[in-house]
Amino acid sequence: MLDIGFLTVLALGFVLGMKHALDADHVVAISTLVSKNKSFLSSSLLGAFWGLGHTLTLFGVGLAILTLKITISYKMALAMELAVGLMLVFLGGIVAAGLIRDYLHLHPHQHDGQAHLHLHTHPPVELHSHQHAIRRGYRSLAVGMVHGLAGSAALMLLVVSSIHSVVEGLGYILVFGIGSLVGMMLTSMLISIPFVFSSVRFNRLNKALTAFASLASIGLGTLLIYDIGFVKGLFL
Repeated sequence: MLDIGFLTVLALGFVLGMKHALDADHVVAISTLVSKNKSFLSSSLLGAFWGLGHTLTLFGVGLAILTLKITISYKMALAMELAVGLMLVFLGGIVAAGLIRDYLHLHPHQHDGQAHLHLHTHPPVELHSHQHAIRRGYRSLAVGMVHGLAGSAALMLLVVSSIHSVVEGLGYILVFGIGSLVGMMLTSMLISIPFVFSSVRFNRLNKALTAFASLASIGLGTLLIYDIGFVKGLFL
């Protein structure tokens, strides 16, 4: 039977998990993922995929550490955090490339027997939306897994110092992960509000918001890479 003290710890883990979803790098990453969405439901599902990936990684790392007594070195923890910075730059780059691709196109033409390319613009047309949604779902899952890997070192220190058994430790990690899943579902739905409403009638505003999300992701990712690599000393 679970004692009151451990139930309190689990409740705290759930709350901390929800708060964890609000970390700046998480919010920026999910902003790039929901920037193309046109419904609150699909945005919340992306948040759920993120939370699932985040929980899977935390649980896997926690299982290895608690059962095999593996330790995460300082350099390894920094390398995990570096992966988040690289991922943010990558996500922002994908969104920026999508914005450019929506309006600038190169098509081959032939005139007087000579083939050449024409660069032109036209409004974007979204085809195979279900395929795009599935692709973004997998991407959100992968992003959550990277975030979970980066946050596992700090979480393991908390778990090892406050939990008395492997079962309790894994239970805490699972509840923490569920809290982060719920938190990210709500966060992604709230973040998607300006994107969803502007996508209906305000296309220019929607593109401006998407561009801002892209720049924020690239900017924060670059700052993280610099901080981890040179300030904290991973590259030195």
